[in-house]
Amino acid sequence: MAKKESTLTSMVLTLFLVSLIASTILGFVYEFTKEPIAAAKLKKKNDAINVVVPNFTNNPGNESFKVMSADNLDSLTFYPAYNDSTEVGMAVETFSKKGFGGKISLMVGFLPDGTISEIAVLDHKETPGLGEKMQRNKSNFHVQFKGKNPAIFKLSVKKDGGDVDAITASTISSRAYCDAVKRAYDTFESIKK
Repeated sequence: MAKKESTLTSMVLTLFLVSLIASTILGFVYEFTKEPIAAAKLKKKNDAINVVVPNFTNNPGNESFKVMSADNLDSLTFYPAYNDSTEVGMAVETFSKKGFGGKISLMVGFLPDGTISEIAVLDHKETPGLGEKMQRNKSNFHVQFKGKNPAIFKLSVKKDGGDVDAITASTISSRAYCDAVKRAYDTFESIKK
């Protein structure tokens, strides 16, 4: 059998068919995984709310609302937590784009007086073994924020004149973490006024 000669038309047609098949397969995979990924993100968010605010009886996700951040960069999502009719805290989904690996997302819990209850990392792309130490299961970095009121606790690393001990060899990640917490606090305070 003689070898078929390649022409521009046959190469373009072959490339088109390969691209069409690949994009169709990717589309099916996306549709198949879209809902499980969304469910996993929602579970992670709900788990973070449970960690960062005291015990509550309502469903904060059903009562959530968005507020433009105090620095007007983007809106933050607030999740009010009530025990019966008494407000016990507010979880705030916040972010910073100043991380070493880009954007980091946190869930910060505030008590009604503005004191930080707890903080949980939702998403980040920081360096494994260094910046990832901001996560609760990787180090105790988050502990230094618990019970502190940002009205008197400076939310910046000590190197910048603040009160926060930076993660060793991860000052940029620590600054981003502080930036996200400060954005949440400033916006939380702006809605109380």
